[in-house]
Amino acid sequence: MPAVVSDADPLIHLAQINKLYLIKKLFKQVIIMPNVKREAVDEGVRLGRADGQIIGKAIEEGWIIVEEVPKRLASAIKRLAGDENISRADAEVLLFAREKKAEVLVDEKALSNLARMFGLKTWNTWTVLLESLSKGCIEVSDIDAAIKELGEKRHKLKKEQATQILQAAKLIARKRR
Repeated sequence: MPAVVSDADPLIHLAQINKLYLIKKLFKQVIIMPNVKREAVDEGVRLGRADGQIIGKAIEEGWIIVEEVPKRLASAIKRLAGDENISRADAEVLLFAREKKAEVLVDEKALSNLARMFGLKTWNTWTVLLESLSKGCIEVSDIDAAIKELGEKRHKLKKEQATQILQAAKLIARKRR
């Protein structure tokens, strides 16, 4: 089981559908930086959102670890953010994952593509759900419910993408039998 460095969005999305625990089953270590904690937990709690409390509880339980980015990466983070026109927070995720020899959990397509250019294996909310299905942790109905909850309301999934995810889930379920 690999370690993963996560951005805020996948944590928030998985917590919104009560499936955050799945990343604990897929990765030996889940690492976030303080800026991710601020976005996913502190801001969520401030706004009264349950997802912020769920992620905060995972941190308290110790299976999501908050780690500072080494200061020696500061200039590389600044340069990457400027060169690739991404936020410093996104640059931190990528460079910290590379530093840790970890995989990356991000929902932004551009950031995911950039991570792959860095040679990093990437995950997103949907690949976490599909892998969890293949391991028998959830059912196709859970993915269907996630598509309805996240895809239509928050994740801006196109109908074609939702169909592809559900088809992949059904194929995985058939292979599991």
